[in-house]
Amino acid sequence: MYKILVLAMMALVISCTNEYHVSVNGTDENPGSSGKPFRTISRASEVAAPGDVIIVHEGVYREKVSPWRGGESDQERITYKAAEGENAEIKGSEVISGWEHVDDGVWKVSLPNEFFGDHNPYKIHIAGDWLVDGHWNHAGEVYLNGKSLYETDTLEEVMYPEAHERALDSVAALYTWYCESNDDTTTLWANFHGYDPNSELVEITVRESCFYPDATGINYITIDGFHMSQAATQWAPPSAEQVGLIGTNWSKGWIIQNCTLHDSKCSGITLGKDRKSGHNGWLEGTSGAEHYTKIVRKALESSGWSRENIGSHIVRNNTIYNCEQAGICGSLGAVFSEVSHNHIYDIWTKRLFFGYEIGAIKFHAPIDVLIENNHLHDAHKGMWLDWMTQGTRISGNVCYNNEFADFFSEVNHGPYLVDNNIFLSGIHNWSEGGAYVHNLIAGQLALGKVMDRSTPFQEPHSTAIKGMSTTGLGDDRFYNNIFVAGTSDLEIPGLPGLQSYNKVDLEYSVYMDHNIYYAGAVPYSSEKNYVMLKEHDPCIRIENKDLGLYLHIILDEALQEMNNPFVDTELLGTAVRTGQAYEQFDGSPLKIDMDIFGNKRDPVNPTAGPFEDPGTGELVLTNLF
Repeated sequence: MYKILVLAMMALVISCTNEYHVSVNGTDENPGSSGKPFRTISRASEVAAPGDVIIVHEGVYREKVSPWRGGESDQERITYKAAEGENAEIKGSEVISGWEHVDDGVWKVSLPNEFFGDHNPYKIHIAGDWLVDGHWNHAGEVYLNGKSLYETDTLEEVMYPEAHERALDSVAALYTWYCESNDDTTTLWANFHGYDPNSELVEITVRESCFYPDATGINYITIDGFHMSQAATQWAPPSAEQVGLIGTNWSKGWIIQNCTLHDSKCSGITLGKDRKSGHNGWLEGTSGAEHYTKIVRKALESSGWSRENIGSHIVRNNTIYNCEQAGICGSLGAVFSEVSHNHIYDIWTKRLFFGYEIGAIKFHAPIDVLIENNHLHDAHKGMWLDWMTQGTRISGNVCYNNEFADFFSEVNHGPYLVDNNIFLSGIHNWSEGGAYVHNLIAGQLALGKVMDRSTPFQEPHSTAIKGMSTTGLGDDRFYNNIFVAGTSDLEIPGLPGLQSYNKVDLEYSVYMDHNIYYAGAVPYSSEKNYVMLKEHDPCIRIENKDLGLYLHIILDEALQEMNNPFVDTELLGTAVRTGQAYEQFDGSPLKIDMDIFGNKRDPVNPTAGPFEDPGTGELVLTNLF
């Protein structure tokens, strides 16, 4: 009888599930059926209930979608999905015509401020905590045939772009724009060179986001298969509400997948904090660490920062590029989440402003977060994990051609696990309690001892603060890695291999064994079992093709002759400061029993590096992604 009742209830839930359709040929007066679709995604959002699916058909939708409500659980989500095989594009911009010719390639257009509603990005400057320079930049942007122009802080640079320093950087930097606003009108000037803006596609950003809830606690949303671009996003520091091209706004259980996201003024995806716990306000000359710690405590005490309310998002299979701050960022709101199989590149390419939140992935408090199999390149930093990186696993990522480092761990107390990654632009470690296992690390490893910032650490698998501490150096583990002196010309302070640990005062012991050192990389002085081949150059090269990512590498026979330990919870032990073991997210024991491809590791003598038994000699390893 009970089984019959359950089946009947499930049938009732299924029968109550609706499918709404949206089309550029529809109207919002329609009922949203496949034959009579809505015109806007926002209208579908108004009527969708938990369990419902919104199918969006081919076309460009110039709107900010702010979902009215979320789902109730993983099983009763509200799903926004691009129709199969159709390009559904959400843009934060509007097409602008009526440009007046000024001189040579320069044109101008004047728009009434009413055009922008209550959000005029050409009256709003980029601003916020930890933004260092470039405050003259506006949140808006101008696009010519899909490519953004360079904002200038003087009209002269629009009239005569060749006369300015930036013109030496690239031809693209010659395409410039400038704006002025008064109480009634916003005027834009732009140098389109040989293009007539009234005959080309010229767009300007007018909305701060493409998909972002106005309220917090809009849970269990799925966004699948969209193309989103051209939003006037604001600088998103960890101490502010972080609004991205798409963002979760202090909620739980979102899935963002299979999307192409690009051309955000600042950030692509934000998994950030709420505004209630604090929104900027750091005063120069005071302690930024104390400012942020107050915010963390407010989030715990009054904003419900816990596993029950926040995080547990999945961000996977997205392509993200042309964002000037971050591809994915999140302060506090990314806890217990998965970020996997994303391709993020060309982050901070125009370099018109700078601050301490720039990277392909930038997280504060990625507690129990899995960052796995992402492809990160051509950014200022690949991954930057800052504060409260605890229980975190960084696995199987491929990073290269990042200016500062591929992986930067700042003021964390651990434990966090970094395994089976390919890092070709070096590592910066300003933390303690990290375990680096089966990685290929080329370039420099730089250390930083941060004794002027006291940062929190948590109870295991929780947001609850267990204690506060400055960050000494040590309590790190390096097992079964391959180190190479370097494969690029990037200027990163540090030393190849683990020799940086020889030159600092360590607060805690470090554990390093069974690593291989090629082409000038040097081991830690107390490491007992290692192979160092100074003359062997593995000639590492990444080849990015349409059909996949290829790693070219020459491996020596010594790789097959080592007697390496199998890495698990027992070998890695416990992080000293936090007292937490290196373990699975559910507290069960951990085993590094797979390589980067998902091949089983030899349980007796696993191969050093991210590849299990790859062979020796000149190799081309394919299908990294």
